[in-house]
Amino acid sequence: MALTVMRQESAPGFQSELASRYHDLQTQPLTQEDVREVQQFLAVRPIHTVFMASLISDNGMSSPFNRGSFYGCRNSEGRLEGVALLGHATIIETGSTECIKAFARLANKCSLTHLIRGEQEKVESFWSYYSEGAGAGSLLCRELLLQRKTAPTGFEPLRALRKATPADLEQIVNVNASMASRESGINPMKKDGAGFRERAARRVRQGRIWVLIENEQLIFKTDIVAETPQAAYVEGVYVSPERRGQGYGLRCISQLTEYLLKQTQTVCLTVNEKFPGALAFYNRAGYEVCSRYDTIYLRDRAPSTA
Repeated sequence: MALTVMRQESAPGFQSELASRYHDLQTQPLTQEDVREVQQFLAVRPIHTVFMASLISDNGMSSPFNRGSFYGCRNSEGRLEGVALLGHATIIETGSTECIKAFARLANKCSLTHLIRGEQEKVESFWSYYSEGAGAGSLLCRELLLQRKTAPTGFEPLRALRKATPADLEQIVNVNASMASRESGINPMKKDGAGFRERAARRVRQGRIWVLIENEQLIFKTDIVAETPQAAYVEGVYVSPERRGQGYGLRCISQLTEYLLKQTQTVCLTVNEKFPGALAFYNRAGYEVCSRYDTIYLRDRAPSTA
């Protein structure tokens, strides 16, 4: 999540082609030998880096499931100053403007980028260097990053709230596709239906989708997109239109938050600024704003040859 979405392919020769130098910084692909160093680097700001850290813990440094490639940016002494995931989602963690410039140069050679997400000032800086070669339209979503660190109390748990099973997959895929289309303007089932379904199925197998189903109807659903000992990132919270305003959403998110905080230190999520009702809902659930994020969704584009 640092520059993120919360979704890895690499073009042939992409890693070797993008290894480059920028002033006194060196950018290069990260390997499994770098895992411990990278995880220590990402652990400094866990709620901003939970997505990348979770991918590495789940899949290792190099895997098709990462839907991209990890790169490191080192100074002249070899010290790690930045980490980036470049691929379907472009995510960057660094406090260095020079690293942002270097990563933007690399990202411009990748034709697979679908979105760029992160703290607003970093996304603005990255975009100022990246967009020179983007040559494509984009959709900007302003978001708020919310977090909760203490377990909720005083809510009535729902016994039927549970981890999803393969039998629930069809309803989950339909809801997730609808939510993604509303957010980005792109229907993922039309762009990559098989891959979208398999990613949801894998998350079900991992025990990271929770549902409340009554009379075979999906009432509530949410995905735990990323999870580390320091933070869990929740996405795709859904309450069926017929049951909204009846307390299901508040009870379910409170129950899930309590469950997650037994395993991690912070639960976080993002809310689109266009939906003040959603922000009010999470405020009632005890979540507080801790940062402002931007997500830029890119239209199809060719890689830069610059």
